[in-house]
Formats: sequence, structure tokens, C-alpha cells
Amino acid sequence: MKKLFISAAVGALATGFILPAMAADGRIEFRGGIGSTPFASVNGVPAANDVRGIAPGGRPWVIDKLRAAIRSDGSISVKGEGLLLAGGNSVSLPALPRQVVATLFCGATELNSPAADLDADGNFAIRGMLQGALPSPCVAPTLLIRNFTASAPGAWFAAGIPEN
Repeated sequence: MKKLFISAAVGALATGFILPAMAADGRIEFRGGIGSTPFASVNGVPAANDVRGIAPGGRPWVIDKLRAAIRSDGSISVKGEGLLLAGGNSVSLPALPRQVVATLFCGATELNSPAADLDADGNFAIRGMLQGALPSPCVAPTLLIRNFTASAPGAWFAAGIPEN
């Protein structure tokens, strides 16, 4: 009985940490964003700052505002402001012309949004349906804003902060 109680408690805690972005109605929301940096430090050694196997953009990026909502039917709405380069000779510019796409990861499942234009101020709005079925529940939701070229998503520039 004690083992069963401990297992149930650990499962409840894990669910609380894994699914913080899911609302009671199955929506997944993100409010705020984190810009990418090309490298991270792992035990003092520079390493690629990959997220879910996706490489970051070649320079640091910042994002001023990010808000995203994904409904259980797979519809997605993302609004971003101020997605700009944070280093190099193009600092404070959005590196135009460019399109971006939102990629939602639910565990090992990767779902992409339609592409949207990035304007001269680094603003974009994505609306449409994710390509593929949204798992229920969406385990460990992660949202990346990625470069979109040659009809395929590329490097990531920003990540969404899950809404609790």
C-alpha cells in the first residue's frame, strides 16, 4: 500500500511539472519568449544550444513579446513582437527577408504551423492549423519559433514560456 501511495504521489507531481501549459479545456498556452543563443556552456565547455534536436540560429536572438495558444483541435495562434538579432553587424535587425514557423513539441511528436512573414520590426502573426494531430495529453509541451526557408523549418530563434 505504501508503494502504491508513493507511486501515485510521484505520478501526480510529475504530471504537475510535465503539463503546466495545458488548460483544463486542453488548450496549450505560452506567454513570453526567450531568444536563442548559438552556444551554451556544459561544464565550462562550449556546446551547441540545441533544443529537441533543433540547432539555434547562428547569432544570438531576442524577442520582446510572444503569446501563443494551441487548441485541442490543432488550431494555433501565435503573435510575436521584436524578434531581432542580438549580435553581429546586424544587431537590432530582423535579418529580412525571412519567414518564421512555430513548432510545437509534445514529447517526441513535432508539429509545425503555417509560415508567417517577419516584418521590418521583427513582428509576426501565425494563424492556422498544425500539420498533424495534436496528442492528448501533450506531454512536456515546448514551442520554438524557427526560420522557414525552402519550404522547411530550420534553426530556432525563440522559445515560448509555458503559461501556468
